[in-house]
Amino acid sequence: MKSTTRFQLSLMMFLQFVVWGSWYGQLSKYLFAINFDGVQVGNIYATFSIAMIISPFLVGMLADRFFAAQKVLGVLNLIGAALLFMLTKITDYDAFYWTMLVYCLTFAPTIALTSSISMRQMTAPEKEFPLIRLMGTIAWIAVTNLIGFMGWGDQSTIFYISMITAAVIGLYAFTLPDTPPTIKGPVSVGQIIGKDAFVLFKDRSFTIFFISSILICIPLSFYYAMGNPSITDAYKNAFIAANPGAELPKTFFVENKMSLGQASEVFFMLLLPFAYRKFGIKWILILAIVAWIIRFLCFGYGNATSAEWMLYTGILLHGICFDFFFVSGMIYSDQKAGEKIKSQAQGLISLATYGVGMYIGSVVAGYVQKLYTTGVGNNAVTNWTNVWLVPAGIAAVVLVLFLVLFNEKRKAFEPKVSL
Repeated sequence: MKSTTRFQLSLMMFLQFVVWGSWYGQLSKYLFAINFDGVQVGNIYATFSIAMIISPFLVGMLADRFFAAQKVLGVLNLIGAALLFMLTKITDYDAFYWTMLVYCLTFAPTIALTSSISMRQMTAPEKEFPLIRLMGTIAWIAVTNLIGFMGWGDQSTIFYISMITAAVIGLYAFTLPDTPPTIKGPVSVGQIIGKDAFVLFKDRSFTIFFISSILICIPLSFYYAMGNPSITDAYKNAFIAANPGAELPKTFFVENKMSLGQASEVFFMLLLPFAYRKFGIKWILILAIVAWIIRFLCFGYGNATSAEWMLYTGILLHGICFDFFFVSGMIYSDQKAGEKIKSQAQGLISLATYGVGMYIGSVVAGYVQKLYTTGVGNNAVTNWTNVWLVPAGIAAVVLVLFLVLFNEKRKAFEPKVSL
């Protein structure tokens, strides 16, 4: 791959993840600030999962069959920029929900499109793609640190940053290397949802892994939707206790602290191939589930004074929680599927996790937060310990399910991923 192409693709990935990172982790804090309740926040987060279920159909129909992928990426981002601007003006729940749903329908396909555009320009994707994808993680860290430093997490500024960046990549996309459609002829719903991969369910261990992947996405949704407001409340409470009557500072740098979770992703991604060879797939997945339980207990019982280390521990465990379960799960699915149904197997897992699992998780997280919250608006008080015990309990159930029923024979292998 030419160095100029590598730069183009790296910049594309960076910009696209600035669009995403600007609002996703901070959205709940902003929604609580404009007096939405937990159920409403959970439902709005669920719009992303709805879009993730629908997006394979959009990408399958548009980028795969009718239009060049880079042009689809450009148009979707330009439409998305307009919708993000509309979100900055909306404080009514119903209007916000539907506008956010339409926006997510424009955004969700861009995740697959950026990967597709990148890989189509590569001669050895397994070696070249990880470094380009890494630019997305760097972008997420950079933009969340900017937002945290400036204290913009609860302001509409998060959408303005995303909007401007979406407009930039929307125009920039038309300068990317041409990535024309590759498929001709009709496509069935079964092909898009990965029907051919259903044969994998004959393997009990894969079925247990599949069910566990959906279930573990419920705790994952708790982290994405409730992590920021929970940690923010911990620092607010500590400040108020130490400085009674004093005005709250502009920011507690929560976004900066939470960006350490993405940094840990990079570390554990590098560690993953060695862990595979050392422990095998079963114990890698078990280790990830145990980490989920520990991190939620840390969030539940940590505070911003004597137990601040617990909050940091919960954040830093994000890397092992995500990489050791979801990334290793992708590799496991790839191995189980074989050459003929690899793509369908990955599509099936993505549809189940980021679609079905995280939809359920977002809705449940919203209801749980509201259940343990008293008062409304600025007077609302949430018992975050009780909130975090729920995803910890769900992860514990998944752990038992895995220990008892998952019986994949250990195979030492080198993952087909090179960093």
